[in-house]
Amino acid sequence: MMRSATKTQSTNAVLMIRPCHFYSNPETVTDNAFQRDAGRDSGALTLVARKEFDAAVQALRAAGVYVHAFEDTAEPEKPDAVFPNNWISTHHDGRVALFPMYSALRRRERRQDIVEDLRKHYRVTEVIDYSAFENEGCCLEGTGSLVLDHLNKIAYVSLSNRSNPKMIQRFANNFGYDPVIFTSVDSNGQPIYHTNVMMCIGTAFAMVSLEMIPNEAERQRVRARLDETGREIVELSADQIANFAGNSIELHNKSGEKLLVLSSRADRALTKDQRVKLSHYARLVPLELPAIELAGGSARCMIATIHLPPRL
Repeated sequence: MMRSATKTQSTNAVLMIRPCHFYSNPETVTDNAFQRDAGRDSGALTLVARKEFDAAVQALRAAGVYVHAFEDTAEPEKPDAVFPNNWISTHHDGRVALFPMYSALRRRERRQDIVEDLRKHYRVTEVIDYSAFENEGCCLEGTGSLVLDHLNKIAYVSLSNRSNPKMIQRFANNFGYDPVIFTSVDSNGQPIYHTNVMMCIGTAFAMVSLEMIPNEAERQRVRARLDETGREIVELSADQIANFAGNSIELHNKSGEKLLVLSSRADRALTKDQRVKLSHYARLVPLELPAIELAGGSARCMIATIHLPPRL
């Protein structure tokens, strides 16, 4: 059974989408440096991605996480459907947010039937739909753009064409978050496309690549906010970020044990000291995701956390 939703950083209930047509999205390959063009043989790659997805769900359930797994719909094709955290977020007060997406192919991912299914299990008090801002070219891609400190109501956001300042402020005003906005770049000086590939906030720790924030004032502000909230900072290198070490997420299981979910590739990229440090706060749960990672996202991107209060 699902645990009650209280104001916690982690959750033990998640939403995941089993892909139907999986391939590297041609609309995002130019600005997502983590993405690889694996061709468009949707058949073979989809089969592998589905196997990886099924194994990931099995591993999370075995670890004691409650997984709401939905099948992607066959039409229209949605190559990134396996990454639902970008179009939906849920909150402790019962509100659900639907987000404006950068890629036209990704706008197809928003599904009202999934929201209605969540209503069967949880108390949904309001749905705030920001999708109309796509018409103005203003995007904010959910908890890809927003790395949320739920306990202290801070939203960390790295600016990119997926994270528009107007939308950041609108979300912050609606949901009562204090935005900490910065720019992070890769070794080529290209903006990091989503904050959640270079930063993960746990209950008592934060994994972040401060070296990828070139502006010293912004870098110090991010460090200071993390320090103020009492989190131990585990600094990640740009190379570790390139191996998806930042695209991790803290969950907890039915017993309340903290879990750090990440890909096997990300796990291998961590140093022994980092692994020991993180193990003080959570049990590491690595998932094998080599095919899914070709699309430019990893374990965190696959998981939309459910913070909604359960129906009584």
